[in-house]
Amino acid sequence: MPVVAPPAAPAAKSPAARDAQRIYSIAELAREFAVTARTIRFYEDEGLIRPRRQGLTRLYTVGERAKLGWILRGKRLGFSLAEIKQLLDLYQVDRTGVQQMRELLRRSRLHIADLERRRRDLDAQIGDFKEVETQVATELRHRGVDPEHD
Repeated sequence: MPVVAPPAAPAAKSPAARDAQRIYSIAELAREFAVTARTIRFYEDEGLIRPRRQGLTRLYTVGERAKLGWILRGKRLGFSLAEIKQLLDLYQVDRTGVQQMRELLRRSRLHIADLERRRRDLDAQIGDFKEVETQVATELRHRGVDPEHD
């Protein structure tokens, strides 16, 4: 059952306004993002997300839910937690998100360049192994041994 903030006023609110005020439990977010509650608490300990507290219960706003999505996507993309924190912090400086997007673009380009370099290195290494494979298989055949059987 979702944890929901108490209504501020008895007047009816639009669905968009209700969604913006929605509160999530740690269990809901863990289920939604397919991570453990421990993972979410770790991100909290690292200062990446800051849930409200009601006693011992953590209450996550729509904004904290969005941050968690950013964190998890950033991790999948290979960003470090420090990089993710810096990107999230930029939004606090510039609420338009322009600085954040520029920095994300810059860092994405750096990651792409690094991945392309690593791919070239892997392709070269694969080529080296294929050469060794061919040479060893040829030598085994030359000695009358079938390279495909032990």
